[in-house]
Amino acid sequence: MAVERLVSPVAEPLAEERNWSLRPKRMSEYIGQTDLIERLDIAIRAVKARQEPMEHVLLHGPPGLGKTTLAHVIAEEMGSKVHITSGPALTRPTDLVGALTRVAHGDVVFIDEIHRLPIAVEEFIYPAMEDFRIDVRMESGLNAQTVQLNVKPFTLIGATTRAGLVSAPLRSRFGISHNLRYYTSAELLTILTRSCELLGVKAEQQSSRAAKQQMEAAGTGALAMIAARSRGTPRIANRLLRRVRDFAQVRGDGTLTEQMVTDSLALEGVDTLGLDELDRAYLRVIAKVYGGGPVGLEAVAATLNQDAGTLEDVVEPYLLQIGFLARTRRGRMLTPAGAAHIGLPGAGRTVSDSALFEG
Repeated sequence: MAVERLVSPVAEPLAEERNWSLRPKRMSEYIGQTDLIERLDIAIRAVKARQEPMEHVLLHGPPGLGKTTLAHVIAEEMGSKVHITSGPALTRPTDLVGALTRVAHGDVVFIDEIHRLPIAVEEFIYPAMEDFRIDVRMESGLNAQTVQLNVKPFTLIGATTRAGLVSAPLRSRFGISHNLRYYTSAELLTILTRSCELLGVKAEQQSSRAAKQQMEAAGTGALAMIAARSRGTPRIANRLLRRVRDFAQVRGDGTLTEQMVTDSLALEGVDTLGLDELDRAYLRVIAKVYGGGPVGLEAVAATLNQDAGTLEDVVEPYLLQIGFLARTRRGRMLTPAGAAHIGLPGAGRTVSDSALFEG
């Protein structure tokens, strides 16, 4: 069963189109991922000086951290065009022929969810990445003929949320591979400040750099509160900003204040750590129904009437990241911090240090 969540890092097509202007267009505008930006900046300057296409790039990490945005930034810096497709959309090798024959010299081909490429398409793309040619099989059987088509030198940028599912032969053909990390609250605060300027939104206590630094240090202020609830993900931060902006426009004078953030996100069911009702329901089931665990994922999914894959891919990663949930050999267990967050500090058998290493 599909679950629509305000704090989901998965892109919403309409929202992506509506907020395209919030994406940075140049490397100097990109916030966060400092190590990656420095590596890309050096590579782009070098290949532009040699008038060569950039090496192929593999970006992996959780959704919403800016992989698609980076593809557009790289294309902009290279002065080229970006062609976007996805792994599930390339079902046959001939699908890739159409995509590659349209590219100009130095263009960027962006394949999202590249780990979902079919084997036949993946093997088809190897010569295109290495030798900039594609081998098209015209017939089958004894009369089979293969025609080689040359394609113009291009840069392939692959993005995936499941790096472990990218095959070793494909991974080895990327010259640059980088894992995108979650953003800090300070970086998200900078992103939200920039988004407010682009959207024309006025936020409380944004008059000076010193005020913003004070907010960052104290964790106070409207934008700092949104940043703290954004689960380290810029996409979620901008989504929450839009909801608070709408609330402030209808219930106030349009200015984002701490009270507006508190009231609007309480209405959306998002608490101070960015957990929504599904996250809290997951924790409550383990605490109340299964005594803090250990419990199998399928049992929790059945109790919540949710798909087990949804819970594993959407709910559990953030709970594991903030230390509210532990995975043991016997199943999922609630940590003391997780139990305390839902107001059940003494809930059942919460996980302990010894439980994590028991056989």
